[in-house]
Amino acid sequence: MTYNVQPLRTATEIQQFMHAVSVGRYSKRNRFLVLLGMNTGLRMSDIVRLRVADVKQIYNCTITEQKTGKKRLLYLASIREEVLTYIDGLSDNTYLFVSNYGRPLRVNSVYKIFQKAALRMHRHDIGTHTLRKTFGYHYYQQTHDIATLMILLNHSSESVTKRYLGIEELDIQNALKGFRLGK
Repeated sequence: MTYNVQPLRTATEIQQFMHAVSVGRYSKRNRFLVLLGMNTGLRMSDIVRLRVADVKQIYNCTITEQKTGKKRLLYLASIREEVLTYIDGLSDNTYLFVSNYGRPLRVNSVYKIFQKAALRMHRHDIGTHTLRKTFGYHYYQQTHDIATLMILLNHSSESVTKRYLGIEELDIQNALKGFRLGK
């Protein structure tokens, strides 16, 4: 089986995924993890390293991405209420996403959570990169601003960003919808 992680392309898919990760003891943590990932486009390796102090700022904060070493500004205004609710009562040094052992979640643990959710949804194309791709896909659909999206995702070129999201493929499919010659 080929493993190809895809974004959640519709509001229904997003709601189904949010519901699927909300099953069990850590539903609040898992829902917030998904919400944060979809609204920031961060890699999972950066999400699991976040602490309360990192997201406590009024509207946005700056982090250093693990993979690239580059500074990245996170815009959290759109989910500010959820952030404040989630971190209420937590100390600044606390990791946002902890395991049942009290340690920060590992990317592999998040992958397992997402795989269980994917099975509930009867999908085989969900992984830890799904949230990042969902962010990129919906940002592009709403703005058609590939240049800014490239910067947000820290990609080296627009073509990398288009390939990453499968945009060229979607553009071709949409262009050919209804195209037919002959009878």
